[in-house]
Amino acid sequence: MFKQICFFRKRPDMTMDEFMDYYENQHSQLSKRMGRAPSLPNAQRYVRRYLVPEKNPVTGDVHDPGYDCIMEIWWNSREDFENSQRVISDPERLPAIKEDETHLFASHINPVCSVIEYESPMGPNGEATGVEIVHRG
Repeated sequence: MFKQICFFRKRPDMTMDEFMDYYENQHSQLSKRMGRAPSLPNAQRYVRRYLVPEKNPVTGDVHDPGYDCIMEIWWNSREDFENSQRVISDPERLPAIKEDETHLFASHINPVCSVIEYESPMGPNGEATGVEIVHRG
């Protein structure tokens, strides 16, 4: 499994509720609304994680993480990820994506990263845990 994460900052004039509403109901549905094939072909999972800063238990302070949302996408392979990046950056699609992002993000300068994960066993007896992806129809 190959995982991509992106970090996003909302426009400063938006509330967090407005940001989440637009992302969930408009931006994440952009290809579908435009009648296009998915811009995330072969993606296995597409998740937006909206950040709510909490008090640091060591300092007692609430620290700004610098981003409002972490977007995660799981792919079966790096090849699937790279194919999606080509689809998104296609000159036929890119202007619509960039225009829509102006309604949502503070800028287009959003870090895109791949992830190398290590997981600690967290089962009740120290056994490994896991997540199963199930496609529901």
